[in-house]
Amino acid sequence: MDSEHPNFFAGPYIDRRAEEREHPDWMRAALEDPQTLYLLGSGTRHLVYTRPQPRIAFLEAREAAAATADPSRLVLLGWFRERRCVLVEVGEACPLQTPPQASFEELRPLSPLLNGEEAGLLAYARALSIWRARQRYCGACGAPTLAQRAGHCMRCSREGCGQEVFPRLDPAIIVLVTDGERALLGRQADWPPGRYSTIAGFVEPGESLEDAVAREVMEETGVPVTGARYDSSQPWPFPASIMIGFRARARPGSPTRVNGELEDARWFSREEIRAGAAGLPPVHSISRRLIGAWMDGE
Repeated sequence: MDSEHPNFFAGPYIDRRAEEREHPDWMRAALEDPQTLYLLGSGTRHLVYTRPQPRIAFLEAREAAAATADPSRLVLLGWFRERRCVLVEVGEACPLQTPPQASFEELRPLSPLLNGEEAGLLAYARALSIWRARQRYCGACGAPTLAQRAGHCMRCSREGCGQEVFPRLDPAIIVLVTDGERALLGRQADWPPGRYSTIAGFVEPGESLEDAVAREVMEETGVPVTGARYDSSQPWPFPASIMIGFRARARPGSPTRVNGELEDARWFSREEIRAGAAGLPPVHSISRRLIGAWMDGE
């Protein structure tokens, strides 16, 4: 992947400054800093302006300092555009008077319309919010957990346990398989009519990424592949995946079969794709990038 043109949701959009999470007075410093930006979240939705162009509805210190009386609902995201940025989880009933043009919206439908840096920041915040919501109780003993390290660690509150849990991602491979002149694409039944995409699936325990590529393609399409080669990766916060992109080769003329995970899988030439025989995935997806690179002869 060209490091100067990272996949959507990726890139150096934020200076995370993980060392700042270790400071016990990080919250006081954030609240006293008049330059701090506050990003409000309610569940998996975030406060944005949708018109004229979608953008994050950042709040300033005076507007957001009283957004929550519970310190556990504040999360230090890092420095965005050289300003400290804090996620405020306000719950379903927002205690603030928000700007009249702003509303809480889901990221997925808005993401193609957002500035790339702001889309990346919202993806980061969304993934953290989902992880935190799922770690309210200790997985070892069932006791409530407490937020620590500026919201990036959930620690069991029971004395004698104290298990700490940090954010986790679900690794998934996504692969463009070609036989030289054709690309193997599949479609799921609930996709828009005519849409096809690259083959993808989650990595299983005890499995390498390359093994996962070969297994998923065989399971979903019946095509054996070789020469899996890493291309690039993309954070995918729906809800908490990291898509690891590959290219792989198949023998020319390999027949396809589907087993229920896909509605259809078939080979497409570049000419067929250009003629519209396959509706392609959204332009901000790594799948579209893999297909586009192959279409351009890379």
